[in-house]
Amino acid sequence: MLLQQNWVSPHWAWQSLGKPFLLFVFLMLQTADLQARRGHQFVWKTGHWGRCIGDCGSGGVRSRAVWCTHAEGWTTFHANCDQQDKPESQRRCFKVCDWHLELFEWEVSGWDRCGLVPAAGAEAGAEACVTAQHGLQRRSVRCLQKLNRTAVSSEICEHFSPQPPAEQACLVPCPRDCVVSQFSAWSPCGPGCAGSLQHRSRAVIAPPLYGGAPCPNLTESRACGAPACPLGEEQHTYSLRLGPWGQCRLPHPRDAELAGRTMLDLGSDSGERRAAGLGGSHPQQPAGEVEIGYQTRQVRCVRSDGKHVELSLCLPDPASPMTSRSCVVPKDCATSEWSPWSRCWRSCGWGSVAAGLRSRRRRVRSVPVGTGAPCPELEEREACSGGGKAPLQPCPRFAWRTSEWKACQVSLLLEQQDPQQQKQAGLCGGGIQTRVVYCAQIVAELGTHRPKEVARPVDGKLCQGAAPGSSQLCQLPCRAECAVSPWAAWGPCLPESCQHRHGGRGFRMRQRQVVVDPVGALAGCPHLVESIPCEDARCHEWEVSEGACVTDRGHCGPGHRVLKAVCRSRKGEEVPHHFCSELPHPEVVACEVPCARDCVLSEWSPWSPCSHSCSSRNAEGTQSRSRSIVALPAEGGKGCPPERALREQRACNEHPCVPFFWDVSPWSSCSEDVLGTALNATSSWSGEPACGVGIQTRKVFCRKSSSGQVTPKRCPESIRPEAVRPCLLPCRKDCVVTLFSEWTPCPTACQPGNATAVRQSRYRIILQDSANGGQPCPDTLYEERECEDVPICPVYRWKSHRWSPCVLVPASVRQGPLGQSEACGHGLQSRAVTCLSEQGGSATVGDCVRWAGAMPALVQECHIPCKDDCTFTPWSKFTACSSDCDTARSRRRLLTGRSRKRDKCQNTELYPQVETEPCPCEAFTSQPHGNWSDCIIRGGPAGGPAELQLGMPAQGAAGECGQGVRLRAIACYDRSGRLVEPSLCSTSGFIEEPCTVPCPFDCRLSDWSSWSPCSSSCGPGVRVRSKWLKEKPYNGGRPCPKLDLRNQVHEAVPCYSECNQYSWEVGPWSPCKISSEENSLHCGEGIQTREVRCVSTAEDHGVETVPSALCSQAEVPEAVQKCTLYCPSECAVSDWGQWSPCPQVCDPNIMQTRTRQVLRSPVSSKPCPEVSQMKPCILNQNCFQYQYNLTGWSGCQLGANATCGHGERRRLLSCRRSDGATVSMQLCQRLHLEKPVPTSSRCVVPCAVDCQLSPWSAWSQCSHTCGAGGQMVRGRSVVLQAAGEGRPCPEQLTQHRSCPVKPCYSWLLGPWSPCTVQGGQCGDGLQVRNLTCVVHDASVSATSRPVENALCGELPSKESVLQLPCSVPCPGDCHLTEWSEWSSCELTCISGRSFEPAGRQSRSRAFMVQAAESRESCSGQEVETRPCSGGKCYDYLWQSSPWRDNARTVWCQRSDGINVTGGCPLRTKPAEVRHCSPPCRKPFSYCTQRGVCGCERGYTEVMRSNGLLDYCVKVPGLEDKKADVKTIAGKNKPVNSKMHDIFKGWSIQPFNPDGKLKIWVYGVSAGGFFIIIFLIFTSYLMCKKTKQHQSPPPQQKPLTLAYDGDIDM
Repeated sequence: MLLQQNWVSPHWAWQSLGKPFLLFVFLMLQTADLQARRGHQFVWKTGHWGRCIGDCGSGGVRSRAVWCTHAEGWTTFHANCDQQDKPESQRRCFKVCDWHLELFEWEVSGWDRCGLVPAAGAEAGAEACVTAQHGLQRRSVRCLQKLNRTAVSSEICEHFSPQPPAEQACLVPCPRDCVVSQFSAWSPCGPGCAGSLQHRSRAVIAPPLYGGAPCPNLTESRACGAPACPLGEEQHTYSLRLGPWGQCRLPHPRDAELAGRTMLDLGSDSGERRAAGLGGSHPQQPAGEVEIGYQTRQVRCVRSDGKHVELSLCLPDPASPMTSRSCVVPKDCATSEWSPWSRCWRSCGWGSVAAGLRSRRRRVRSVPVGTGAPCPELEEREACSGGGKAPLQPCPRFAWRTSEWKACQVSLLLEQQDPQQQKQAGLCGGGIQTRVVYCAQIVAELGTHRPKEVARPVDGKLCQGAAPGSSQLCQLPCRAECAVSPWAAWGPCLPESCQHRHGGRGFRMRQRQVVVDPVGALAGCPHLVESIPCEDARCHEWEVSEGACVTDRGHCGPGHRVLKAVCRSRKGEEVPHHFCSELPHPEVVACEVPCARDCVLSEWSPWSPCSHSCSSRNAEGTQSRSRSIVALPAEGGKGCPPERALREQRACNEHPCVPFFWDVSPWSSCSEDVLGTALNATSSWSGEPACGVGIQTRKVFCRKSSSGQVTPKRCPESIRPEAVRPCLLPCRKDCVVTLFSEWTPCPTACQPGNATAVRQSRYRIILQDSANGGQPCPDTLYEERECEDVPICPVYRWKSHRWSPCVLVPASVRQGPLGQSEACGHGLQSRAVTCLSEQGGSATVGDCVRWAGAMPALVQECHIPCKDDCTFTPWSKFTACSSDCDTARSRRRLLTGRSRKRDKCQNTELYPQVETEPCPCEAFTSQPHGNWSDCIIRGGPAGGPAELQLGMPAQGAAGECGQGVRLRAIACYDRSGRLVEPSLCSTSGFIEEPCTVPCPFDCRLSDWSSWSPCSSSCGPGVRVRSKWLKEKPYNGGRPCPKLDLRNQVHEAVPCYSECNQYSWEVGPWSPCKISSEENSLHCGEGIQTREVRCVSTAEDHGVETVPSALCSQAEVPEAVQKCTLYCPSECAVSDWGQWSPCPQVCDPNIMQTRTRQVLRSPVSSKPCPEVSQMKPCILNQNCFQYQYNLTGWSGCQLGANATCGHGERRRLLSCRRSDGATVSMQLCQRLHLEKPVPTSSRCVVPCAVDCQLSPWSAWSQCSHTCGAGGQMVRGRSVVLQAAGEGRPCPEQLTQHRSCPVKPCYSWLLGPWSPCTVQGGQCGDGLQVRNLTCVVHDASVSATSRPVENALCGELPSKESVLQLPCSVPCPGDCHLTEWSEWSSCELTCISGRSFEPAGRQSRSRAFMVQAAESRESCSGQEVETRPCSGGKCYDYLWQSSPWRDNARTVWCQRSDGINVTGGCPLRTKPAEVRHCSPPCRKPFSYCTQRGVCGCERGYTEVMRSNGLLDYCVKVPGLEDKKADVKTIAGKNKPVNSKMHDIFKGWSIQPFNPDGKLKIWVYGVSAGGFFIIIFLIFTSYLMCKKTKQHQSPPPQQKPLTLAYDGDIDM
């Protein structure tokens, strides 16, 4: 009941609370699921990191974008993602700036070996390797800071260049098995009946590579076939086996008195040795003591079968091997504890990138004794990071820097052509300028993005890359004097100002223009304007033109002309009339029209040119005009005027001939002005920042051309030049020098106390010279001082004390089974060595180890003679030598004590008492060695042998050619042929011989001749000058320019002659002359003449008559012409006027006209002559066209004092008429034709620059410290490359010469001796080799000769190098064979090409078994492989013998013919046994040598269509012994097997593979039909048995038999 109640309560609780509980659990699970889903649905995403921004160095920051995304890809709020997992969006970085490029670099290691890459899912060996497999090789790539080689972030270097790849694909050759040689022959068996082994061995030729099979056994052994020995008659040999020496140990305390020991006293001053008694136990000994103990070894007798036997069987002789000896107890070197680490030292750095260094030291407390461990390193360094927060000085960078270019010097270029050329003034054109090039340390100031640079010079080796050029071509502008045009004509009389219109005082002026601006000339251009005072100056005047004469009444008689007036300015421009209103002018002029009977006169001619350009006391200018009588008067008419009335004359050019002009002094230098301070705030007018504006002044005065300075009123004020102008003050240029270089380093290592004082120096370089009052350069550019605080080396020395008595092995040990009781023989003795300071006080061992050099020996061998030993006195000194080289010297010793009475001691062969050796000889011979050196030009007069000594620099810029010397080294030998110092044969060590380097000579031409006159008098022509050859070039001198047949070179320049400077001038026509003989009326046609002359219009003079040849002969005016003097009452007409002009473009349809006027009407009705004429405009007859013509470009014209550089080339402009004639330029100018441009251009004449070389450097140190073949070299560099036609740079920029052959001394190690066991036959022994001091010349074929050991200095090796422990195997021991010879060098190749740069060669050795019992425990082999060069690629191919009975031998052979085991791929190995396929199961068939089935003797083959044997058929008639040759081969075949195969063969299926029935045909004799029926029936029965395998019977094939000609067939 209680149970029921207990169950009901939970049930009720479940009924009441279960459903809400389930609902709560469901809601919790849903919430958790939502949270889980939300966690999976929203994830953080990040972008790529951006660039590092911020300050240079470690203060940069880089950022990236971070966002929250839904699983479906859309972006949402950050709150939806888990904030704890939010990635960072910013991090610190190293900001790389451009100037970091010189601080960091990629460090790339070499590629490691190619390793196989396992293919995914591939099984090993699943696919056979043919040639190679895919692999991968790696290397390390780091970004390093150059200064201390510490690794930094790769991103820094990636800023400048991409990261080099760290992996690359490669090929791994297929696995290659170990390759071994063939076995050697079996070793011979021993004689006798004892059972022994014989051996054979082989060597490793190539090790296994790339996972190939390991090497097989290299040795084999087998038992000899000798019979067993009868019992008791065994034949044995016995060997004494010596064991290894045991550990060195101290004797028992009771033997201490005999053993003794000496301790090294390291703390007291006495230095005497002290004996330490040995108690029952060994107390702690002071460090560094020398303890002499003993060591023993075991001696046993071994029988030939390997068993140990009694010692007496091996020691019939009482002399026994030594079983004990004295030794030094080894003690290791003891050092103190490490000192604390020094502070982290960093000299410079950038942010957190730089790493520093710290160090610590320890001292030696005691030196190693005996075979103790040597002292370890006493100083240790490691990288560290500085803990200090103080900013480091930035690390220096190095870069090439230059000074400013010095002034351009033409003389440097001219001196190349003629070194003796004197300095000329005014040189210009191409030149050379130089500058200083130096390597500078760039010190950057921190805190700026671009560091401020402060340069200081350093050693040029610190700068990378080629240095900038120190010289270059330059241009010095040539001076050009000012050139002006001729004076223009005088202008009209003008007042100073046109404000006053009435006449008054004025000036007439003429001008000229500047044709060539002056360049670099001290004097400027001359005055360009001249003036002459004049009166009645007017700005405007009337220009009057006359109209026709109008009679007052009637047709003739008095009348008037109406004058038309136009007001013009003096420039010829028409202006309003009111400008001339103040000037009077007539409006009407009286005239007269001749009547029919009046005399008729012509119009006045134009005024002739003025006879003088100016007026003076002696000459005045005049001009005239005239008119002539055209028609004679009739009776009652108006008569003709007298002849004087036909000519008029007037004065002209009345102004004086002495003009006035403004003259000026040169401008003063630019100086500051108070008024200019306002201008100084502005920039200059050239657009460049000005250093200030100042003023220049000059004097201005009026000058009369003939006398001198006059009052300024004589010159027009309007054109007075300025006396003051602003100017740019020249900038002050201070001298700029570099910082001083760092002081040359003082020695950091300590110096001996008696060393001379060390000095240090520094220098600086001028970068810019001062100018314009700038700060001058300092006087001190080089400083020197003595080094301060140079550490002085402390002086310590070792003090050696007296040797201890000789310590032998203790008697208890010595008196063993093989020992001896007498206390004599070899032992050891020791001594104390202490360290003393300079003052004699004691010091620690570490001080002497550091400062006093090697420690003296603490132990040496000694010998206590036994009573039976021979004893001697010490050797005496050698006897003196004479001067003769063939003498000898000797020394002696004597027997002492009882030895004098012993007979064995008297044997001088065993115990020599006199030693003799040849005397040293001072006779030497020299031999030339090596080749002659280059011809060396000695620099300067002091070019003796001293100049050629080692390390001496060449004196200045040594000459390039001329007399020199060439040298040849010598080798010096003594009488015995040993090489000695060359100074014993010659002071310099050389043979000298004079030589000559031919000097180059350039082509030499004369100076230019003077210019010829211009070839044309009108228009363009040429002027020519020339120079001629004086010397031809040779030895590589500059070549000549192209010469003509007369060895001359010409230069032509264009020239121009004005066409109007010579012109024809004509006088007035004379009156018409009528021949009175024919005409009584003196009228009608006649002749009139005029004067024609060629004149030159001079500048300041009148017309000057010149020879007629200077004027154009094609344009000579007519001097005589016909004329008409009209008779009375005839119609009179005037002379013809000018032809009207033709148009600019000639057209025959356009007519040219001229007219004349009727001057007098006729009385009669006779008509007047024509008054107009016309003619067409025909090209080149009466109509011409004009155009500008350009000549070709002239050559490049240089200044007068220039030889090359910038020049000018010109072409000339002329006016050409359409008929080809050159005419005055004015004709083209009138037409306003467009002028071609340009008429001049700049050009360059290349400078011929010879190659410029630096001086020879000092001779280098010899490439070899001793021996033959050493070379000394000196060099020079190209300072300026050759240009133009200059001499090219020589190919030889270095010179070599052999060094004197100094003797080479070296220790020569002899070969190792065989392993010797002293006193025994086997066991542990020693291999020794000798160390000899030899002299040689270091050549390949050098012969070494022994010399004194002192010449080789300190021994190069310890005792362990000269002695090696070894062992001689005893009978029955197994032992390693000797190393095989190194195999030939073999490369790893793929398809015949080398896979690796180096090859491999191998050698091997293996254990050799001597007793059959030790075969199991004696196994093993060793293989060594080393890299080699010069290897070959080898192929491994299977070789096979011919088949024999279907078997053959197959072996592997290397391509050089060596038979090997391994190396050939097993998958391609040919078969060694051959089987026919399918097997030969037919009756009478067998497998032939060709691997196919054939028939036995007496049977012939019947073949199927696929070439396989079908069956064998017996050859008929073989039983009659007339078989064919074909069947003889089968005679000896067994017959029993034939019968067996008959019945076996008939059961074979009778069907071919194609389903057709086989042919069964037999030869049938004519014996009878029944036999045939029987055979058919028999065949039917046999086929019926195999019916289940048959198909329908096929057709039978015909039988083919071989007929041998037998009659029985």
